[in-house]
Amino acid sequence: MIETDEKYMRRCLQLAANGRMQARPNPMVGAVIVYDGRIIGEGYHVKCGEAHAEVNAFASVAPEDERFLSRSTVYVSLEPCAHYGKTPPCADLIVSKGVRRCVVGCVDSFSKVSGRGIRKLEEAGIEVTVGVLEEECREINKCFFTFNTLHRPYITLKWAQSADGFMDADFRPCAFSTTFTRMLVHRMRAESDAILVGRVTDMREHPQLNVRYWHGRDPKRIVLGGGKSLGNLMAELYADGVQSLMVEGGAATLNSFISAGLWDEARVETAPFIVGNGTKAPGLPSGGKVVCSQECDGNVIMLMRNIREI
Repeated sequence: MIETDEKYMRRCLQLAANGRMQARPNPMVGAVIVYDGRIIGEGYHVKCGEAHAEVNAFASVAPEDERFLSRSTVYVSLEPCAHYGKTPPCADLIVSKGVRRCVVGCVDSFSKVSGRGIRKLEEAGIEVTVGVLEEECREINKCFFTFNTLHRPYITLKWAQSADGFMDADFRPCAFSTTFTRMLVHRMRAESDAILVGRVTDMREHPQLNVRYWHGRDPKRIVLGGGKSLGNLMAELYADGVQSLMVEGGAATLNSFISAGLWDEARVETAPFIVGNGTKAPGLPSGGKVVCSQECDGNVIMLMRNIREI
């Protein structure tokens, strides 16, 4: 049973990822309906304001298969919603379809849901299993969970440096990224709600901070003014619904986020050459764990994750 549940939950995650660009600020969710070892329906949340994953999954069931719903299992990567928003509650839909079992990847941290959807299903006599591939289901919506639990965006620190640890060459701008790794950065920007640099970096380099080498919308551009505290900034971003923030520099700004403990990921790209002098790159944050390090186009990209539980 465990292997079977994991198999179909992985399919839910595959489907959920298709909503990466348009589902936000809603979470990415996938749903699969299974009868007797056969998928008879599946769907994902395509776009914010439109039908949820469960609705799309039930809509995809062929008319001749609808008679099997009462003996089917619904798999969904995130707890079905239990409140009226832009769409009716998905928990009510599942109950109305009379399915016998529902497998949930993880509980929704959004206060209007958080456990209520599961209780609705159980009270209707549906067998509910929770926590299948929970870590993976939380990972795909890490920004959504951080926003709803910590009341701030998911923060990614990003910088590029020379092999000897400088962010520029003799205090002048220097290109450490390659054409390929620059494209990867722009993909990150397309998946972020906002991007931030410090006032000095903005004056010195006039960065565009937009998406030019990848398809997608530009993130909100933020320049950190000298008199604004990070705490006040986080409160403003939360109020504006910003769920993900990239911090691209400069060194003083990056260090201020590190010192405040305001970071979730650090992405550091190191070029294979030395410059000898310049602005020293930040030290790697304490309390972090390297989760990935790989060579890309001659550069090494290291990803560190804050080990704090969300």
